[in-house]
Amino acid sequence: MATFAYGRVSTSEQSADNQRIEIEAAGHQVDYWFADTISGKTSASQRPQFAALLNQIRNGETLVVAKLDRLGRDAQDVGATVKLLAKRKIAVIVLQLGKLDLASPAGKMMLTMLAAVAEMERDLLVERTQAGLARAKSEGKTLGRPSKTTPEQRADIVAKYSAGESISALARQYAVSRANILGVVKPS
Repeated sequence: MATFAYGRVSTSEQSADNQRIEIEAAGHQVDYWFADTISGKTSASQRPQFAALLNQIRNGETLVVAKLDRLGRDAQDVGATVKLLAKRKIAVIVLQLGKLDLASPAGKMMLTMLAAVAEMERDLLVERTQAGLARAKSEGKTLGRPSKTTPEQRADIVAKYSAGESISALARQYAVSRANILGVVKPS
């Protein structure tokens, strides 16, 4: 029977290689490796590589992940994923949990508790991020990307657009995207 491993990272600047190394260092011979670059907010069923893994893995095989949150976005999603895998007699190994059998009653209880804690940690992180952004905004800091046009250019763009110049022509003239020009002439 084959051993499948799955990793997930949130951004393209990150790599799931560390998760694979961690799984192999724990003594697992990985036959098939799947990894998604997708937000942790996305449910397991919506992750392309996880869906591909589920299509390829056969009943009775093994799935190894480094951390519990790789199996879903919240406690409910993790629970549903583990239930689906248990129904297919797929052994799930979460390195973070040691030798815990997730299909056993004690494993289910531990899984639910840990998934709930992980969900709470994510919620607190979002809360702290929002508080930090609000504080920065109240201190007058400009958030987001720097503008690609100067205030003078934006005034010129508005004037030229009002005079009938097209969005595309303005985008070419100022070497920016059409969306950028639209953001200047029709701010939300």
